[in-house]
Amino acid sequence: MERKLPRFAPAGPSTGTFAGRKRKGASLAPVAPSKRVARASCGWASLPTDIVLLVLRRVLAGGDIVDYIAFRAVCFYWRSCTPPLRDPTLRDRRLRPCRWVALCGGDAVRPDDACEIALFNTRTARRIRAHPPELRRHRIVGFTDGLVILLHKSTTAVRVLHPLTRVAVDLPPLARVYREEVDRWWKHHLLAMNAVVCDSANSANSIAVVVWFPWREAVFAAEAGDSDWKVLYRGRGSSFLSKSMLPFQGKLYATSSASRQILQLYPPPLELDDGSPPVPVPVVVAHVPDVHIYSQYFLVESGGRMLLTVHLLGHERFALFEVHLRRRGGGGIGKLIPVKCLGDRALFLNRDRCLSVSARDLPSLMGNSIYFSLNNGSPVVLHSLTTGLSEDLAEHCRIHNMVDRIRPSVRPFTIADHLLTYCHPSEWAQGLMFHEYHHIPESFKELRESIRAKNLKLRMPPRVRRQ
Repeated sequence: MERKLPRFAPAGPSTGTFAGRKRKGASLAPVAPSKRVARASCGWASLPTDIVLLVLRRVLAGGDIVDYIAFRAVCFYWRSCTPPLRDPTLRDRRLRPCRWVALCGGDAVRPDDACEIALFNTRTARRIRAHPPELRRHRIVGFTDGLVILLHKSTTAVRVLHPLTRVAVDLPPLARVYREEVDRWWKHHLLAMNAVVCDSANSANSIAVVVWFPWREAVFAAEAGDSDWKVLYRGRGSSFLSKSMLPFQGKLYATSSASRQILQLYPPPLELDDGSPPVPVPVVVAHVPDVHIYSQYFLVESGGRMLLTVHLLGHERFALFEVHLRRRGGGGIGKLIPVKCLGDRALFLNRDRCLSVSARDLPSLMGNSIYFSLNNGSPVVLHSLTTGLSEDLAEHCRIHNMVDRIRPSVRPFTIADHLLTYCHPSEWAQGLMFHEYHHIPESFKELRESIRAKNLKLRMPPRVRRQ
């Protein structure tokens, strides 16, 4: 019995028929054999090169690197006529998994212990697992456009890793500059460090990594090929202490706790001379409006725009502004345009990381809304900008009353739980869901001891005396 062709599959040139009907006109001439590319006589490999490239353009228009990998895995011919996706510099954003975020298992198993990262596409809801072998020796300290920023547990060297292609860019250890600028004896600030990837300020074919430490007025930067880290900003008791950081279009922006300003931290305004004084002052790109005396400020990228979200504490109200940055080389300060509606977008806010997704792609979320947490209240609160009302989403899934356990973990976790945990890197890195373990009671002794033992794996290398 003749085997039927799969639906939408092109027929080979030797059959002369398609879907049981004869072809009209002259048939295509057979392709001459090649030593480098051997094309099959039928099936998908028989597509002409121009048709293959047309399909490839459609795949690239979707903006998902996983689809590109699957496209090149169809057959040898498709792989040979398309360019590889290994960018050794990691500079090309088209080859980054920008729409992928990392999920948490919620079982207190750290990604570096499991040697696994569960990735979730916020547009297609596709989920895949990456198994980079580098996780065994590193600690995850940041994400930018799907790129993973790792810290070596023994040498404190930093590595930027593409979790799907496994392309890596190495940077120097942090130990020396950390001891001099942050803490000479203790490493607990190193456990809470954050890092992002930016475009290099000195090269068009390189990247830079910027690191900072919560509640410490020190920001460092290094580029691929540097021998040491450079101090961007330092000082104790100075006017600079970041509230919310945002990597946007290859640069790093932040809000300041001492002034109502939006600052550009990287690239710096002055050329650094190996960290020697004077330390540059951040560039002011916009002024934050005086909405309320008790407010929290969050920077978030939403649909290619930079938004400033102001949370009015005590009133559970929000004010949103679109930040229009000044043009390159131009003078003046950027403008803030009030935003009344987010459309189908849903914002997830936190001091360490913010996220914007479309409720049209993830129907379990509510559009034109904000998901956030209260410091002394509910860990998951949904605020609707349409109605102006807030809802406690964690009321029936809390596992403790701040003292003792009251119920087991409520499974399965919702998409909102996962995305809000992703915005809290401290809990995510420990394999804990934020809405369950935003506070760990003293009665959870076994969990506390496990966290302490795993934190001891991060060691500071011995000091090297300069001759």
